[in-house]
Amino acid sequence: MDLHLPYIRFQEPHDDREREREMEEQVELVGRAFVDHYYQLFDTDRAALSSLYQPTSMLTFEGQKVLGAHAISEKFMQLPFDKCQHHISTIDSQPSSTSGGIVVFVSGSLALPGEEHQLRFGQMFHLIPSTGGSFFVQNDMFRLNYG
Repeated sequence: MDLHLPYIRFQEPHDDREREREMEEQVELVGRAFVDHYYQLFDTDRAALSSLYQPTSMLTFEGQKVLGAHAISEKFMQLPFDKCQHHISTIDSQPSSTSGGIVVFVSGSLALPGEEHQLRFGQMFHLIPSTGGSFFVQNDMFRLNYG
């Protein structure tokens, strides 16, 4: 029995590290898949973004706070451009303290038709698990980066 104790003690941290690594990989995969899906919708079918939000969802867009999926969808549809193309530079994802939640931070640039220069932006999403194994956006914060 004493011979197994050092082995068990040695393996427990390894198992914990392995679980952490697997969780980090899953969080990164979910974050990247969400970002790909979100910006593909934003660039091609902006009205469909409303399906990613709930009545309790919150958006802060350039300092303006918007509450609820319907109001968020209206905000997106009122933007002064119809077409755009997002180019993603970085995606950082972390598990949140909410059970199964994920925080995603995105940086990139936004190309608008007729504009010579792309606009740099940063955006943060707090994703919450919903029924059926999917996620919804609880919090969304967007800022253009000037300078």
